[in-house]
Amino acid sequence: MNGLRLRWPVVWRRLGASLTPDVSGLLQRWAEPHRRYHTTAHLAHCLATYDRNPLRDARVELVLWFHDAIYEPRASDNEERSAELARTVAVASGLTSETIDVVVGCILATRHREPPADAAQALTLDVDLAILGETRLRFDRYDAAIRAEYAWVPEETYRRERGRILAGFARRDDLFTTSWFRRRYGRPAQANLLRAVRRLEVAHE
Repeated sequence: MNGLRLRWPVVWRRLGASLTPDVSGLLQRWAEPHRRYHTTAHLAHCLATYDRNPLRDARVELVLWFHDAIYEPRASDNEERSAELARTVAVASGLTSETIDVVVGCILATRHREPPADAAQALTLDVDLAILGETRLRFDRYDAAIRAEYAWVPEETYRRERGRILAGFARRDDLFTTSWFRRRYGRPAQANLLRAVRRLEVAHE
């Protein structure tokens, strides 16, 4: 947590903010008790993944702080609400309208409904999906944590809908858009996704 607090003001300085907002409320959101995957650990993982990749865009780094700031598994507008929260904080902090538009657009792109519209969105989505290409153990922990967040969903329904989502990702030739992410995460992600889909299918039989 201290590491997150230390890097928070740096990104605002890089973006030319006139002031740095307090991060406490944002971190409290990430630490809400109903979260199992979308926690401060996920935020830290995203930031660490961003740090390892060769591309640098401070706007994307700021996106990562806000992309799951509002997360309620029963809601369908988490990305929209997270984007509006980011817009409100960014406006109050004096960021330019151009920067704010990019940040908001990247957060909305994490709905994963269409291909990225630009390089910033491509980097955002690749970081967000990197967990799919992690080691088998780490992927399985992620998969179990997602199930825990949706504990209220009946098992048969969860298997069907989760399987549909994961199969959709597995079928995509362009799961990762940037070359570094494709090389590092592409094949492991395909293997993890196919294994998870098969596991859901077997459990359903």
